[in-house]
Amino acid sequence: MTLTGNMRINGDRLWDALMEMAKIGPGVRGGNNRQTLTDEDAEGRALFQKWCEDAGMTMGVDQMGNMFFRREGTDPEALPVYVGSHLDTQPTGGKYDGVLGVLGGLEIIRSLNDMNVKTKHPIVVVNWTNEEGTRFAPAMLASGVFAGMHTQDWAYEREDAEGKKFGDELNRIGWRGDEEVGARKIHAMYELHIEQGPILEIENKEVGVVTHGQGLWWLQVTLTGKDSHTGSTPMPLRKNTGLGMARITELVHEIAMSNQPEAVGAIGHCDVYPNSRNVIPGKTVFTIDFRSPHLDVLNGMKARLEAEAPKIAHDLGLEIEIEAVGHFDPVTFDENCVAAVRGAAERLGYSHRNLISGAGHDACWVNRVAPTAMVMCPCVDGLSHNEDEDISQEWATAGADVLFHAVVETAQIVE
Repeated sequence: MTLTGNMRINGDRLWDALMEMAKIGPGVRGGNNRQTLTDEDAEGRALFQKWCEDAGMTMGVDQMGNMFFRREGTDPEALPVYVGSHLDTQPTGGKYDGVLGVLGGLEIIRSLNDMNVKTKHPIVVVNWTNEEGTRFAPAMLASGVFAGMHTQDWAYEREDAEGKKFGDELNRIGWRGDEEVGARKIHAMYELHIEQGPILEIENKEVGVVTHGQGLWWLQVTLTGKDSHTGSTPMPLRKNTGLGMARITELVHEIAMSNQPEAVGAIGHCDVYPNSRNVIPGKTVFTIDFRSPHLDVLNGMKARLEAEAPKIAHDLGLEIEIEAVGHFDPVTFDENCVAAVRGAAERLGYSHRNLISGAGHDACWVNRVAPTAMVMCPCVDGLSHNEDEDISQEWATAGADVLFHAVVETAQIVE
C-alpha cells in the first residue's frame, strides 16, 4: 500500500471529538477554561486516555505529566514519530488552541485503524503539560523540561497566583508519572495548530506550512513608588508607578514599530497596587512580550528596553527591576519535515503558503532535540486566546488531512 491522495481522516469524527472535549471546563460564553493541573485538566486527560486506549494505544506518563500514547510499528528498533500538542487552555480560551493538535493526532490513529494500515515506525500521540503558561509561567513548561531547557526541580517550584506549586498540583490531580522526562528518543515530531493570526484567512489559504517560529522575550518589570492620596498629593510630589507603566508601554510600542517588519511587542499582563480608585499606585508589576523571527532583532529590542526604561523610572522618582521570565530563540523547523508537510498539502490539493509562527508552541522546544515541523489551519479573524476563537470543520479537516499524510509518510507505510 502506498500513501495516496484519497487517504484522508474522518472529519466528522474529529469534529465530534473537539466538541466533546469542549464540554470539559466550559467558559462563560462558548469557549473553555481548562487551565493546567486543575480538576478540569484532570477530567480532560482522563477522557483523552479513554479514547486513546479504545484505539488500541498504550499509555506512558513522565514526571512532568506529559502523556504519551503509542501505536506500535512493525520494526521494534525504529524510533517513533510523535504527533500532538496540548489540552490545557487559557482562563478565557477557545475550543481549538492546542486541542486540535492533540485530537488530530488521535484521529490519525483512528483512521489508520479504519484503513488497517501498518507503519514501520511506531506513532506516539502526545499531550504536553502546561503549554499555555498562564497558571504556571513560563509557557511550554513541560516540553521545555523534556528538551533540557529547564530543570525539573525548577519547574516543580513554579507557583500560581495563589502560591500553589506546579509539583504539588501535578501530584494532587494524580498525573505525575514515573518516567524520566526527556528519556524518550524521537524520530520526528509534527504539531497541528490553529494559526492564531489572520494571514491564512485573509489570503484564503487552507493550510499553513510553518517554516520558522518567532523567538520571544518575556520581561517582568516591577516599578516601586509611593502610595498616596489621589486628591491631596501635589502633582510634583507624586511617585506614580501607573504613570511609569504608561510611559514604558509607549516605549515598548515604539521599539516594536522601529523594528518592522515582523517584530512585535506589547504589555499583556499587569498588577497595580493597591488598586484603589483614590490611591496613587505605589507598586506596579507588568510583563512585556517581545517577539521576532530574527535573533539579533529580538535581543536588540530587549537591550533597548533595558537601557531606556530605567531612565523613564528615574525621571519619575521610581525604582525599577527588570527580570527575564521567559525566553526562547527563533526556531527554524527541520527542512525534511517541512517538505513532508508541503508535499502533503500539494498531494491533497489544499491551497497553502509558508508561515512564520507568531506564537510559541511545544514544537519549538522539541525541535531542539528532534526533527520537527508544524501544520496550521486558519481561524476566524485570527482570534485566539479568547472564547470567541473559531474555526470551521472544513479547516480542521484540511489541517488534519495534511498532518495525517506528513506523519504517515515519515512513519512509512508497510506493504
